[in-house]
Amino acid sequence: MIRRPLVLGHRGASRQAAENTVDAFTRARELGADGVELDVRRTRDGVLVVSHDPMVAGAGVLVEHSFAELRATAPSVPTLAEAFDALEGLVVNVEIKGFPTEPDADPERIVARGVVELVDARDLRERVIVSSFELDCVDAVHGLDPRITTAWLTMSLPTATSLPIAVERGHTWVHPDRETMRGAAAEATMRAAVSLGRRIDVWTVDDPDEMRALAAAGVDAIITNVPDVALAVLG
Repeated sequence: MIRRPLVLGHRGASRQAAENTVDAFTRARELGADGVELDVRRTRDGVLVVSHDPMVAGAGVLVEHSFAELRATAPSVPTLAEAFDALEGLVVNVEIKGFPTEPDADPERIVARGVVELVDARDLRERVIVSSFELDCVDAVHGLDPRITTAWLTMSLPTATSLPIAVERGHTWVHPDRETMRGAAAEATMRAAVSLGRRIDVWTVDDPDEMRALAAAGVDAIITNVPDVALAVLG
C-alpha cells in the first residue's frame, strides 16, 4: 500500500477561492487538505502580510504602505497571524518572499525575524515549515531558531545538488519543482533523501498521473492548486 504524501493547498484552495486569502485557506480546510503553502511579505511598518507579489491591486507596493493603509485599500490581504488563525491545526508552509531584485528586498531579514518571532509566540514549531528560494534566507531562519523546520525551495536544480547542501545547512526539507521530479528522478531523489534523513515536497502538482507517480516514488508532500483532486486521487 502506498503511503499518501501530505497534500498542501498552493496559496490555499486557489482554484476555488482567491489565492492567499482567508477564504482560500478556509476552503482548503473544508476540502480536507493537510495544510497549505502561503507567501509572506511585509508592510512599511513591518507587519507580516500574505501575498505572492510585492504589489497588490489597488494598493501598490506593499512595503511602501503602512498596514492600516493596506487594510483600508485591500482588506482581503490577510496578516500572517490571521492566516495562522484560519489554519489552526493544519500544516502551514510559510514561504518568505522579498528577493534582492524585488521592490521589497529584505537584506536585514525583517520578514524572517518576524516569522520566527510569531512562530515562537504561538508555539507553532510542530506544524510550521519555513521555506524560501533564497538559501541565505532559510539559513537565517535556522540560525535564529534551529527548532523551526526549514526548507529550501528550488527550481531546475537537480536534487543531487540540493540535498547535500540542505544537509550541510541543517534544513530538513527540500522543495523541488515538478519538472525536476519527473520519471526516474523521483525514485532516485527519494532514495537519496531517505538515506540523508531529508524530506521532499514537490510543487506545484495538479495532474492526477503526476500525483500518483510521485506518491509511488514516496515523496513526503505535494503542493497543489487542487487539493480536492489530490485527495481523491491519493485516497
